[in-house]
Amino acid sequence: MINIPIGLQMFTLRNECSNDFVETLEKVAELGYQGVEFAGYYGLPANELKKVIDHLGLKATSSHIPLSSLEENLREIITYEQAIGNDKIVCPFLPPERRKEEDYLHLINSLNHIGQECQKEGITFCYHNHDFELQLLSNGRTALETLLDETNPEWVKAELDIYWLTKVGEDPVKWLQRYKGRTPLVHLKDMTTDGEQFFAELGTGGVDIDGVLKQGPASNVEWFIVEQDRSRRSPLESIEMSIQYLKKKSVLSS
Repeated sequence: MINIPIGLQMFTLRNECSNDFVETLEKVAELGYQGVEFAGYYGLPANELKKVIDHLGLKATSSHIPLSSLEENLREIITYEQAIGNDKIVCPFLPPERRKEEDYLHLINSLNHIGQECQKEGITFCYHNHDFELQLLSNGRTALETLLDETNPEWVKAELDIYWLTKVGEDPVKWLQRYKGRTPLVHLKDMTTDGEQFFAELGTGGVDIDGVLKQGPASNVEWFIVEQDRSRRSPLESIEMSIQYLKKKSVLSS
């Protein structure tokens, strides 16, 4: 038994959430997920959302908040997250216009500031990677390495996305080992083994899911979070397949 709880990134069910957010949360709970990582709240006030997830037995694992919002409205964001019982905020995506080398160097200060302010309020701040952060900078390191190595490890953690690491030929297990203790959140995602490298249900593709699961405890991972950006079947069917895979692996904690 790997005693690390399993959450779901709600972006996977964005269409379902747009139709009925609360009903979608109910379905996630019914499938056996223990927590949810939010990607928007669909107009639901914090006190109402807290009642819903408490009733369903779900925990708020974390929330994805756009970088621009974190830079401009951090105080309001922290207040909402505290109200829903969430202690992890994630910068989910770097817009294309902020991916030049000088942008990454400026981003170091921004991430440090956000992370320091979050820490003061008992919230952990994480940066979530895609594939573009794996480009080499003139310092000979990737942009992701530079961000993690140059920010304060007490203020800025990582939410490693194992699909994107694998897509560019990196070994996610080695990244977990290298940044041990700095990866409280990990996105579990699989990838088809054909040339398209499409998003896949856990256990059906070529990502080293088992290696990541085994490495989790040693790297102090607090939540494994299932996400599937796009699906060739119903997203609800996809997330059910993924959690069934994890149940077979005896991953789900009590």
